[in-house]
Amino acid sequence: MTDRPIKVLIAKPGLDGHDRGAKVLARGLRDEGFEVVYTGLRQTPEMIATAALQEDVDVVGLSILSGAHMTLVPRVCRLLREEGQNDVLVVVGGIIPDDDAGELRAAGVAGIFGPGTTIGEVAEFLRANARPRT
Repeated sequence: MTDRPIKVLIAKPGLDGHDRGAKVLARGLRDEGFEVVYTGLRQTPEMIATAALQEDVDVVGLSILSGAHMTLVPRVCRLLREEGQNDVLVVVGGIIPDDDAGELRAAGVAGIFGPGTTIGEVAEFLRANARPRT
């Protein structure tokens, strides 16, 4: 067990320019005691996977409102695995149709959070499922 807080990378993959929710979540998780890194807008899957490795994060949270989740999210998951980051929990928030959830979970997504999810709900999920690195 480690005393280090769970470290979360919040990323906005693709061309989606709406980041208010990601910023609110980043600040909310910080206030909940998480260590948070926010990458900013318009990140490629490669940039996200590299940042996750460099920052030694426990969780990658992807915020997507653009509809490109079925392309971008599996690619991020694959790149994380290719870099040996199998223990990094991947979660997705945004506009994700229920019909896509199964395929995203099969690609490696542990949690999907839609509109109306509270910061407390996300924090509780991360505490229950993320494994802080030592």
